[in-house]
Amino acid sequence: MAELPIVLVVEDDPEIQAIVEDALEEGGYETAIAASAEEAVTLLKGNVSKYRALVTDINLKGTMDGWQVAKQARLIDPAFPVVYTTGAAADLWPSHGVPNSILLEKPFAPAQLVTAVSQLLNAGTASPSISP
Repeated sequence: MAELPIVLVVEDDPEIQAIVEDALEEGGYETAIAASAEEAVTLLKGNVSKYRALVTDINLKGTMDGWQVAKQARLIDPAFPVVYTTGAAADLWPSHGVPNSILLEKPFAPAQLVTAVSQLLNAGTASPSISP
């Protein structure tokens, strides 16, 4: 059996972590969870080739945010697929988001997340946005 694509999920809320993890696993992906931006960057730098996409909350506990995680991922791989999730920072996406990323505003349906990740992985690039 082929290995499932691994999606790195950066989310500091355990309840949302569980929802995202369940949605992605039901959608045919394996997940790796990081509870902070710092942890996610460490994982990316250690083995970015292992991960196929990044799903990151924007507002995270700690000194870094999701914008910075995505920028670090793109330094390692300029085409790395990025899906942002946020409840309060959507208005900053045009100026802070990396190109060819997707933003989902919370609350989002789990199927929206799976569709966003699939779109980025299948196309290699995404349309400029998917947001409610």
